[in-house]
Amino acid sequence: MKIALLPNLGKKNAPQCTQEIITCLHTFGMQVWMRAADRQQGFAADCWQTDFYEMLAGCDAAIAVGGDGTIIHEARHAAIAGLPILGVNTGRLGFVAGLETNELHLLSGLADGTYTVENRILLRAQFETAAGVQQVDALNDVVIARGALSKIIDFQVGLNGTEMAHYRADGLIFATPTGSTAYSLSAGGPVLDPVMRSFLLTPICPHSLTSRPVVFSEDACLTVRTFMNADAKTYLTVDGDSAIPLQQGQQVSVSRSPYTAQLIKLKQNHFYKILNQKLGSI
Repeated sequence: MKIALLPNLGKKNAPQCTQEIITCLHTFGMQVWMRAADRQQGFAADCWQTDFYEMLAGCDAAIAVGGDGTIIHEARHAAIAGLPILGVNTGRLGFVAGLETNELHLLSGLADGTYTVENRILLRAQFETAAGVQQVDALNDVVIARGALSKIIDFQVGLNGTEMAHYRADGLIFATPTGSTAYSLSAGGPVLDPVMRSFLLTPICPHSLTSRPVVFSEDACLTVRTFMNADAKTYLTVDGDSAIPLQQGQQVSVSRSPYTAQLIKLKQNHFYKILNQKLGSI
């Protein structure tokens, strides 16, 4: 079995954890493929690849080492390659991680096939640019929100080609079930079981007594236009990555992505047990 090992070596304890994972994988008879950029760290990988997607195409599974941000980032790439991925947590919460650093002995389950794969939907945001239509996929959330100035924004939201609602708020969060426990939860959104085939819209600080989060089916297509004062700015962010500036009245469509993230589970603890462990009582 070939494993693409994807560590975020800037994370504390990640280099040491990466070496321990390599040792475990070799012990269990698996090969380790890594990015050529990580070669200078002296890891005992079996294969070094300069082409990232070629490396993923040649492997049977991937392991991401880092915090939630790292695991989510690499899971998006793995989804495009159709590859199952396991997260090993060296960050704080590690909500989407499958293993903690003291559980690496469970990697034997990859070799003997005693693991399950949990499918998670992704969202796709599409918008027009000077170069044409641009699209980005998200495992957690797509956020459209104001910039540094405290200026409220008007949002016109449509559903499947029909006008649905108008919001005055600091922003809107479009979250997958996986992302329902992230930014959306902090903004008052509900917790969705991560294997549900749906997504939700959560307004950020709405100027209304009645604005509430809304859950949509996986087949829904939402469109958003933003309207703000001339000196205000609005940005689109995907899974907390770099912000993309939006123009006055620019339309963004949000729908389910054709890709699916396949998260490897080596333990049998259920979602709500993890929720209680990571975030406290529900």
